[in-house]
Amino acid sequence: MQFELRTQVIQPQRKTFQHLIDRYGDRPASRYEEGTIDLQATANYHFRPLWGPEKEIYSPDYSVLKLTDAYAFTDPRQYYYAPYVTARADMHEAFGSTLSYLEKRGMFERLPGQWRSLFAQVTLPLRHYEAAGQMINSHAARFGWGTTITQCAAYAAFDRVGNAQILSRAGISFAGGTAESLAEAKALWLDDEAFQGLRKLMEETLVQRDWGIGLVTLDVVDQLLYAVFFTHLDDAAIGAGAGSFSLVASHLTDWFNDQRRWVDALYKAWVQDQELGAANAAELSGIVSAALSAGEAALAPIAAKADEFVGADCAGALTAAVASVRDKFTALGIKES
Repeated sequence: MQFELRTQVIQPQRKTFQHLIDRYGDRPASRYEEGTIDLQATANYHFRPLWGPEKEIYSPDYSVLKLTDAYAFTDPRQYYYAPYVTARADMHEAFGSTLSYLEKRGMFERLPGQWRSLFAQVTLPLRHYEAAGQMINSHAARFGWGTTITQCAAYAAFDRVGNAQILSRAGISFAGGTAESLAEAKALWLDDEAFQGLRKLMEETLVQRDWGIGLVTLDVVDQLLYAVFFTHLDDAAIGAGAGSFSLVASHLTDWFNDQRRWVDALYKAWVQDQELGAANAAELSGIVSAALSAGEAALAPIAAKADEFVGADCAGALTAAVASVRDKFTALGIKES
């Protein structure tokens, strides 16, 4: 008996879901589109929240920053669950390899004394800043409107846990396999005067009920903090023989560059909205102005503390970062009020 094997192509009856056909036309949709677009619940809510009965449980009115069409914004990275998890697994595997190298070569022990003090007393306490960032992004993921936005916020919340873990793992390695340095870092975050301005700003942002204001405030402070305490100090560390600091900082800088892609796209969507763009730009002007002022004041004592250890002109780098962030927002049409 003979068998003949032939390939048969079965044409699908539909190329994608009807709501995507209505929005984009009758074409095959990407996995990102099928798992993201138009998934926000908009009807058939069971109840209004007892703690805020003036709004539905899901509503665009939880923020002054709105889009006429929530799906006018999409994540440039096209992250849904599978590619996000794969990308972050690769990121943390790469950090694990870096950490193994640092431990194998005794790189933390070779850090110059002033850089050891900087890492222990300036860098490690920032793991608590990342923990606050996780909660702020979680709030945006819950109260935001439109799955393209809330999905990005949820992934960013997971990322902040990952950043805190990167600093924690580095701190444990730095302390020879113990959590001693992490306990000291927590005490500094709670009691050191240099950190109280940043801690206060994060706690105030944590209780900000408008998820958009919270998200923008965190991002403005992020732009200042990462520019000074990771990018600027990374450059200084390379010239000062503090290679282990540079290697740890580079992983956090890489994450921040990825984070910028979706946040910058969201700013553009807000200000370019045909109906609400002008109102959004006006709101953003006030939010950004307040966040820049508060962020600079909160980070200045930490920059001064860093300069006491390594003399890397972090104070000057902070001033430059404020000017750079201001120019960036001005280019987007968001001018300080």
